[in-house]
Amino acid sequence: MVVSIVGGHGQIALDLSRLLAADGIEVRSLIRNPDHSEEVREAGGQPIVCDFESSSDQEIDSAIEGSDVVVFAAGAGPGSGADRKESVDYGAAVRLIEAARRNGSPRYVMISAVRADPDFPGDEVFAVYQRAKGRADAELIASGLDHLILRPVRLTGDPATSQISLARKVPELESEYVPRADVAAVIAEAISHHPEASGIWNLSSGEKPVSRAFA
Repeated sequence: MVVSIVGGHGQIALDLSRLLAADGIEVRSLIRNPDHSEEVREAGGQPIVCDFESSSDQEIDSAIEGSDVVVFAAGAGPGSGADRKESVDYGAAVRLIEAARRNGSPRYVMISAVRADPDFPGDEVFAVYQRAKGRADAELIASGLDHLILRPVRLTGDPATSQISLARKVPELESEYVPRADVAAVIAEAISHHPEASGIWNLSSGEKPVSRAFA
């Protein structure tokens, strides 16, 4: 199996690379900055420099060609403005959808955000972010691609607990926080063992073992 991760130098992506590589899966880590290549390699990924804001369609197609699964783990990041929320959290995600459709329609795993909504109210940057995520999710759902959308609550840098809460409805979640490492573990579980996992799932810390996430 070949898995391509967009935003391959992010913490979730690096943790996911380690888990997938340990399962014998080939990981391609798509990154913007070539200086991050060595860290990506140490995590078990093959670094490929490909900027989804500026690369051509041909360059993106070449980067993901032959992938069985693509993972959108990129984000404009804290401190970025509304323009980059639009160009990365929405624009780059949609470019990956288009590339997946051109390249044999691999399964698409989206790391979204809890309560992402195309109609999220407000003018602040956070509202722009929530709308961008919501619109990207809607585009993926409408694309016809086999997809899984994971919407974690507030992310932390804590060590993995391997105990999560996974629910279709936000009020059913057991916590307002989740370690990035546990987000990576849930995605790895879905990719390696649950090809049937699909649609939108909300994620937080909880009492369910990651190994039973989609059971």
